[in-house]
Amino acid sequence: MIYLPIVLLGYLLGTSNMAWYLSRIKQADLRKGGSGNLGTSNAVMLLGWKAGILVGIHDIGKAALAVLLARWLFPVPYSGVVAGVSCVLGHIFPFYLRFKGGKGLASFIGMTLALDWKLALVVCVLLVIITLVTDYIVLGTLSTVLLVPTFTFFVSVISALILCVATLIILYKHRQNFVRIIKGTEIGFRGAAKGDHRLDH
Repeated sequence: MIYLPIVLLGYLLGTSNMAWYLSRIKQADLRKGGSGNLGTSNAVMLLGWKAGILVGIHDIGKAALAVLLARWLFPVPYSGVVAGVSCVLGHIFPFYLRFKGGKGLASFIGMTLALDWKLALVVCVLLVIITLVTDYIVLGTLSTVLLVPTFTFFVSVISALILCVATLIILYKHRQNFVRIIKGTEIGFRGAAKGDHRLDH
């Protein structure tokens, strides 16, 4: 039962959604454009880089905070990874938005940062390189969510299995991106940078 408050702590922190807050302020519903998700990449595409950076910092920070708070308040095995994964799930499935939030990458990175900053640094570098080379953020996402549990497996099998819950859900949430890549209709990184799809033009 000790893990129930840890799950609740992580989940509730995860439900805080800066993309939704900005949508309300700017009166531009991110769920009606781009990927239709309340996350960092869609905020960049539809509201611009400044908004996207703010959303990204918020989403990374809340997951890192969830891990650190859980470790401090609940010094039991795996408290950090349980809280981190719960935060990612809270971001993806916020109860007050009919369980339709973001896709979880930024929060996944924030969780990894708090769990193992060296591993986070490695996957972030790979994320940037793969995104720039392929022009698709989703392929960088794929490498990130697969590599983190893979590397963790050699340190803690149980932690790796817990991380796989977030990995599988994030991959599922990105399934349409992979379909659009195959069809050639996915918005690339450079296309997002041009701001052609912004809602606040």
